[in-house]
This record gives sequence, structure tokens and C-alpha cells, in this order.
Amino acid sequence: MKNKCPECGADWSNGVTCEQDFHQFGFWELADLEHLGSVHHLMVLSYHLQHPSLYSPEGLAHAQTLLVDFVVRGVTPQQVRQRDRAKVDSGKRKFKITGTPESYGAYQHPVDWTMRAADMVAGGTEHYVENVRAWAQSIYEALKASGNL
Repeated sequence: MKNKCPECGADWSNGVTCEQDFHQFGFWELADLEHLGSVHHLMVLSYHLQHPSLYSPEGLAHAQTLLVDFVVRGVTPQQVRQRDRAKVDSGKRKFKITGTPESYGAYQHPVDWTMRAADMVAGGTEHYVENVRAWAQSIYEALKASGNL
């Protein structure tokens, strides 16, 4: 196993990957959907933005728009679902959201991430909601500072 995530640069020397941290969040959220699940949209978006190859190039661009909507504009997930329903409907959309080996998202400029999935796990469930919000904010700031947003 590598000692570092090739996409976000997280330290894997403890044997835990970013994907394992991501699954941990899912377990936590399922155990307390009402409270911890309230930031599910930010958690998934944050994780994927730090692992851009999970998106297609168009999916990454859409995800960056969502980040600005959520973090800067205060748009709710319900508002986004209503607004983007036709745009992302799999039967109607003209682009793939998920990356493939042939076509995947990448940033034009290197990004210096200040928070990663492992930081959310280290913070535990007690501060999960606040930490995920801070993580999303840190991603917005890192993408802006790098010139990718």
C-alpha cells in the first residue's frame, strides 16, 4: 500500500485510506441521520472534490458550482435538487458525472488542502457536523487560492 493518497496527499502510513474514512462517515451518518446526516451533501461533495478523478471533467465542474452554491450562497440541498432536477436527470443529461479511466476530472493547478477526510474521522462524531462544514469551507478556500475556482 502507498503511504500517501495520490489525489489529496493524505497520510496513509497508519494503514487507513481516504476511501475507508469516507465509508466511516456513512456508518456514522446512518446511525444518526437526523443530526449527522444533515451535512451528507457537504461530506460527499468534499470527499469527491479532493479526489477529482471520481468525477468526469463535466462532473467536476458541476461539483465546483455546487460547492460555491452551498458554501458561499447558502443554497440548500432541496433547492439544488429542485433547480437541477432536469439538468442532472440521467435520462436527459448530456454529460457523465462519474469519471472513467478514459475521462476523469483533474485540477489545472496543484491544490494545497488544509483539511482531509482523516481530519473528520479524528474529530469523531461529537463535532462531525461543524467539522464537515469547516472542511467544505477549507476546500472552497483552497480551490480559490490555487486558481482552480
